[in-house]
Order: sequence, then structure tokens, then C-alpha cells
Amino acid sequence: MARILLIEDSPTDRAVFTQWLQRGGHQVILATNAEDGIDIARKQLPDLVLMDVVLPGMSGFQATRALTRDAATSKIPVLIVSTKSMETDRAWGMRQGAVDYVVKPPREEDLLERINQLVTT
Repeated sequence: MARILLIEDSPTDRAVFTQWLQRGGHQVILATNAEDGIDIARKQLPDLVLMDVVLPGMSGFQATRALTRDAATSKIPVLIVSTKSMETDRAWGMRQGAVDYVVKPPREEDLLERINQLVTT
């Protein structure tokens, strides 16, 4: 079981991803905006961050960059899950430090497989 920090502002996506993660045997920590997510990541050091991009205030791209450049959180893998589906969005997310990028809506099996690979390596 891994502790996954889910940074997601959509109540529907939060509920769906939480259900999937728990069904996959993971513990879920929730944040509804990037600023709170960064604070929680620094305090709780989750095993992985599941990051939305379109968030109120700071974007998921900015939050990914902040987490991957902070010595306290730089080792935590960030997996972006976003409606932004252009290849340039994916490239930009990876350039900010994300280890993977998934376009919404993901398939449950695919998302859990990617997460499990990241938390077991």
C-alpha cells in the first residue's frame, strides 16, 4: 500500500480517483488546490502525487515544478492526470519534473498499473 496525494479540484474526479486508488489498495490524501497540496506533500511526504493541471490559483504545472525542485519533496514522483491533451502539454508537464502524464479520462486499470510501477520502483 502506498500513500498517494491526490491534488484535484473536481469533486467528481476526486471521488472517482479516490475510489480507484482505495480499490487498488492505496491510502489517499486529498488536496483541492496546488498550494495546499504542496504544503501537505512537504509535511506528509507521500509515496506519489497524482496531480491535476487545471487548478484554482497555482496550476498543476507550477506545483509540479515546485515539488520537484524542493529538496524535501524532489524524490516524490508526480504523475499528472489532465484534460490537457496536446503533446505540448505532455512535454511541458514532463519538463516540469513529472514522471508520467495521463490524459483524462484514464482507464482505471491503466492508471493503477502506472501508479503501481512508480511506487514499487
